[in-house]
Amino acid sequence: MAETVHEDHVQRVGITRHPISPILLPVPIVCFVGALITDLTYDSSGGNLQWVNFSSWLIAAGLLFGGILVVLMLIDLIRLPQLRSRDGWAGFVLLIAAWVVELINSFVHARDGWTAVVPLGLILSVIGALQILIFGWLWHETRYEGARP
Repeated sequence: MAETVHEDHVQRVGITRHPISPILLPVPIVCFVGALITDLTYDSSGGNLQWVNFSSWLIAAGLLFGGILVVLMLIDLIRLPQLRSRDGWAGFVLLIAAWVVELINSFVHARDGWTAVVPLGLILSVIGALQILIFGWLWHETRYEGARP
């Protein structure tokens, strides 16, 4: 008879064995990129304040879900050795950097009128969106490394 080998396999933080972090990952990406798009639209609209409101809400939602994602990613990085690569840690640092940039951006967007977006809010939105997009790419590369055909 063949013996069965029992391996202790550490699971990610998840619901019914499905990790939560990939479910939440698109939310801050979409929100921070959406805030950049609404900031660009505000700049080209001649100062329609509704676009500042859209940006502020998108940044707030991205910060909320991004904060939850930071905690879950940290737990996964600590628990799972396959994620502790150079790309895994670099992506995690980018996530934190994007979250901090967007937190500062939310304070800038809390100002009144034109100065809430142009020029500092727009610059911070560009930086935060680029950081979160690069993070998403690095995290995908780390998670699915070697899984391509």
